Amino acid sequence: MSVMTENEWRYNQLIKIFPSEAEPAFEDADLLKRWWGRSWGCTNDVGRLRVVLMHRPGPEVNVVDTSKRLEMGAFGDIQQGWYWRGNQGPDLAGMQRQHDAYVKILKDEGVEIVFLDQAGPGRMKSCYTRDVVIGVGGGAIVTRMGPRIRRGEEVQATRTLARIGCPILRTLSGTAIAEGGSFAWLNDKTAVFSRSSRGNEEGGRQIEEVLRSQGVELVQIDLTGYRLHIDGLFLMIAPDLALVNPAQLPFPFLQKLKQLGIETVEVHHEDNPWIINGLAIAPRRVIMTEGASNYTLDRLGAKGVEVLTLPYDLVCSGGGGPHCSTSPLIRDAV
Repeated sequence: MSVMTENEWRYNQLIKIFPSEAEPAFEDADLLKRWWGRSWGCTNDVGRLRVVLMHRPGPEVNVVDTSKRLEMGAFGDIQQGWYWRGNQGPDLAGMQRQHDAYVKILKDEGVEIVFLDQAGPGRMKSCYTRDVVIGVGGGAIVTRMGPRIRRGEEVQATRTLARIGCPILRTLSGTAIAEGGSFAWLNDKTAVFSRSSRGNEEGGRQIEEVLRSQGVELVQIDLTGYRLHIDGLFLMIAPDLALVNPAQLPFPFLQKLKQLGIETVEVHHEDNPWIINGLAIAPRRVIMTEGASNYTLDRLGAKGVEVLTLPYDLVCSGGGGPHCSTSPLIRDAV
């Protein structure tokens, strides 16, 4: 009796000469262009920005009821889960004007804007697209939002990414909580994730799993008190330069920046707090809200940084600035 059939022999010989090919890796630029149409993803926060996900504020913000003032001065409904940080309710028309002006600046800089297909019902913070998607090598991670008012934004982001053909490398699941404002690239082999009320250990672990397969180290830090995201404290401006708030960042993280050769410019007490929530559109070219002090602008200028400013206070009143309002999907390498 034969040890194998003729068909088994033929099958084995065929598969032997057509093996699986693990390399190049999924995130290889040429393979991405061939099969996914573009070299999707980001491995830094400062390379020339090519494609970004945004959402123009819309009627979803009308969920805010200004008759529901909380004792600390904000508006909110604990039972329904929504809150609004501004001293006044949302000015939708004004938010749209400021957002439109931001979009124009980005388009003038050659950035392609991808808009969410739509906001989910009552998802009043959908214009802060940074939090729902993290751009990594080869595509995106869809996060899992923390508070009830943001849970569900993941659905519209997923549908939009699928429509444009952007690979989704991971959707956070289980008890993971993480938002994109808690993540930043330091260089193409190092990123940081801030644990806080908006990002837990499990969220960091799941993000780290994706990055580890790409040879990227994820530095994890803990924010103080009820600080939400690192993007209110830290902004990469160039491969070797960052804007920081040293009073609110852990000392070991500041030391890590030094080890990586990243010089820092520290914010000044006269600065509008939202300036650090800016967006680098190319190395040493950054968009910020109005309100940077001459002290800070002079120090950025001395480092060769070009600053584009825009009024954005009405959008910021909802809890997010220019950085929060954009989720990069493609950046050039640096």
